[in-house]
Amino acid sequence: MMRPTSFVFVALGLLGAAVNPASPQTQTETLQIPRVAEPPVLARYVDGTTAPPGIKVGGFRQREPGDGVPASQETTAYLSYDAEHLYVVFVCQDDPAKVRANLTRREAIAGDDWVGLVLDTYHDGRRAYLFMANPLGIQMDGVATEGQDDDYSYDALWQSEGRLTDTGYMVLMAVPFKSLRFSNQSVQTWGIAVARTITRANETAFWPYVTRRISSVGQQLATLEGVSGVSPGRNLQAIPYGTFAAARFLDDEGVTTTDNVGRAGLDAKAVFKDTVTVDLTVNPDFSQVESDEPQVTVNQRFEVFFPEKRPFFIENASYFETPQSLFFSRRVADPGVGARVTAKSHGWAIGSLLVNDDQPGEAVAEDDPRFDTWTGIGVLRVQREFTRQSYAGGIFTDREFGDTVNRVYGVDGRWRIDDNWSVTGQWVGSYTRDVAKQDATGESAYAGVSREGRAFDYEGSFLSRSPDFEADLGYIPRVDLLETEHEARYMWFPSGRALLSFGPELESSVLWDYDGNLEEWTVEPAFDFEFPGQTEIGIRHWQTFEHYAGIDFRHHRSAVYGETQWLSWFTINAFAQWGTGINYYPAEGLAPFLANRQSLESGVTFRPTSQLRLDGTYLFTRLSTREDGGRPPGTSSGDIFNNHIARARANYQFTRELSARVIVDYEAVLPNESLVSLEREKRLGFDLLFTYLVNPWTAIYVGYTDHYENWLVGGPADRPVVRGGAPTTAVGRQVFVKASYLLRR
Repeated sequence: MMRPTSFVFVALGLLGAAVNPASPQTQTETLQIPRVAEPPVLARYVDGTTAPPGIKVGGFRQREPGDGVPASQETTAYLSYDAEHLYVVFVCQDDPAKVRANLTRREAIAGDDWVGLVLDTYHDGRRAYLFMANPLGIQMDGVATEGQDDDYSYDALWQSEGRLTDTGYMVLMAVPFKSLRFSNQSVQTWGIAVARTITRANETAFWPYVTRRISSVGQQLATLEGVSGVSPGRNLQAIPYGTFAAARFLDDEGVTTTDNVGRAGLDAKAVFKDTVTVDLTVNPDFSQVESDEPQVTVNQRFEVFFPEKRPFFIENASYFETPQSLFFSRRVADPGVGARVTAKSHGWAIGSLLVNDDQPGEAVAEDDPRFDTWTGIGVLRVQREFTRQSYAGGIFTDREFGDTVNRVYGVDGRWRIDDNWSVTGQWVGSYTRDVAKQDATGESAYAGVSREGRAFDYEGSFLSRSPDFEADLGYIPRVDLLETEHEARYMWFPSGRALLSFGPELESSVLWDYDGNLEEWTVEPAFDFEFPGQTEIGIRHWQTFEHYAGIDFRHHRSAVYGETQWLSWFTINAFAQWGTGINYYPAEGLAPFLANRQSLESGVTFRPTSQLRLDGTYLFTRLSTREDGGRPPGTSSGDIFNNHIARARANYQFTRELSARVIVDYEAVLPNESLVSLEREKRLGFDLLFTYLVNPWTAIYVGYTDHYENWLVGGPADRPVVRGGAPTTAVGRQVFVKASYLLRR
C-alpha cells in the first residue's frame, strides 16, 4: 500500500516532469586564450586609448533570478596567460553609488558584489576551483565537487586587485599555475566560466550560460584551449610556524594554575608529475584562532556538528568525502606527525592520510596500559571516475589505540541518469575490538536518488545501520536504525520585480530500529518567498512521533523565519519556533516528558563604514511545563530551563592585511533542577585578536582571551567549587602570539 506522503512525492515528481518535459541541451562554448608577454594592469582597461590584452568575452546571462535572461548590468572579461599565471580582468558597469564593496577580511565578502572564476583543470566536470573577489579585490576561494556542497574552507595563493570607477568597478585576478593541479600534458584543455553577482538584485550571471535546469554546473562550462607550456612544477613549499601562550586557569579543585607553552612545527608540500601532491607535517599547526560559531547544545538528543577549521585537514578534504560521513577530522584532537597523499590522473582519484593523536593517551587513567601512548589513524580513499560525473569508489579507515581497534571499509558510487536525476549508494562494514578484547562487526547501507532543477527538486534516501556498527573516525550520530527520508520542493518564478520566486516544500521521514519497530516519523511542510535585496521569508511546521526511553511522544512545532540584506549597511535574520518538545534529560527520579518549547535564532550585522563590521547573534531556547497535564505528578509548573547564548563581534579592517577583532560571548543555562538534570551555568568570555594576514599561510596573530563563570571557590573538601550567581570568577586567561611564513618555489 502506498503511504500518503509517498503519493505526494510521486505526484510532485510527475508535476515537475509535466512542466519541464525535456531538459535543455548544453551548448559547449570554446575559448582560445592568448599568451601575453607581460602581465595585464588595470590602467590599460580604463583609459581606452589602446586595446587591452586578452581575449574578450561578454554577453553574460543570468542563472538567477531570471534563468537565461541577459545580465542587468554589462560585464566584460578579458582572459590571458603567461608562463606562470592565468589572468582575468573584469570590467563591470554599474551605478557606483549602488555597488556593494567593503574593505573586509579575506573570505568575508558574502554581502558584497563580486566576480568569479570557475576552473575545471581536468575538464571532466567533477571538480572545479572557485576564485572570487569583491570590487576592492578582497578574495574568497573554494572548491566545487560534483554531488557535494561547495567547500569554502579551501585556500589558495593568488593575487587580486580591484578598484571602483566612475562607471562601476574593475577587478584583476592572477592565478599562479603553482596553485592549481592539472595533467602533465603539453597543451591543456580546461573547463572554464566567469561569473558576476549583483547582491541587491539577487542576481548571478555567467559566461557561458549556466542554467539551473541542469543540475551539473561542471558539464556546462566552456572549453578553454590554447594554454601550452605550463606546469605547476614541483611546487615545493614549507610553512614553519611558532606559537607562544601564557595562560592562567582555574581547575576542578579550585586551584589557579599558570602555564607557559611554546610550540613550533613545520608543514611541507611537494607536487610530483603535476598530479601527485604529498603533504608532510611535524608537530603540525592545529591551533585554531577563529572560535566556533554559537550553537545550542542543551537538551540535544544527539551530538551537535561543528565544522573543521584547522589548516592541515582542510586542503583536499573533498577527496575523503563519501555519502556517509566516515572521516570527520575533528575526531583527531592532538596530532603530532601526519602525512597526506592525494592524486588525480587518468580517471582515478586517490587520497590517503596517516596521522597520530596524543589526546586519547592523555585522557585515560595513569594505571591504564594505554596511558601516554598515541593513537594511530589511517584513511584511504580510491575513486574511479566515469562519464557524466558518475563514479565508483572505496574507503578504508583505521583507528588503533593500544589493544582497541576500529576499522571501517566500504564501497560507494554515483550514477547520473540524465541532466537532472542521479542515484547514489554506499555499503560499509565495521570491525571493532574493545578494551575487553571483545570483537564486534556491523554494517551500514545507504541509497539515494535526487533531482535538481530550476523549478522542481527532489531528494529521497534509505539508510540502514546495524546496532554494532561503529565508525570512531566518522560523524555517525546514531546507529540501530532503518530510515527513509524524502524532500521535495517546487518554485514559481513570476515575471514581476517585486517577488522573485515562491513555492512549497515538503519533507518527510520515517525511522525504525533494526528489528523493525517504529521509532520516529516526521512530516514537515513549508512555504518560502524570495524578494530582491537578498530578502527571504517563510513558514514551516513539524508533526513528529518519537519513541524515546520506552515512551511514545507526539509533538509539534511551527516556525516563521526571514532574512534581508536590502540595505547595504544592514543585515538581519531570525528563525522563531514554538510548539512542544521532549525533556530528554529529566531530573533524577523522573521519566522524560513532553513540554512546551520556544526558541529563537537571530543575527544582525551593521556596517557603519566600509572598514567596520559589527555583528550580533542571539540564541534562545525555553522549555516549560504544559498546563494540560503534561508535567510529572508532584512537580511544580513553570520553566524547565532557559538557555541564552549571545555574541557581539566587532571587526575593523585597517588595510587588506591588518585587522582587529573583538568578541564578547555570554551563555546562561537556567534550569529548574527539580525537573531537568542541568546545572545553573553562566559564562562570559572576551576575545581580542590582532591579525596581519599576507596570505592564508603567512600571518601573525596576537590575541588575548579572558573567560569567567559563576563558580564560587572555597567550599567543602568534597566540593571545592560550586555554582553561584553571576559569572565573576576568572576561569581562564591567555595571551598568545602565533606566526607562520610560507616558503615556496
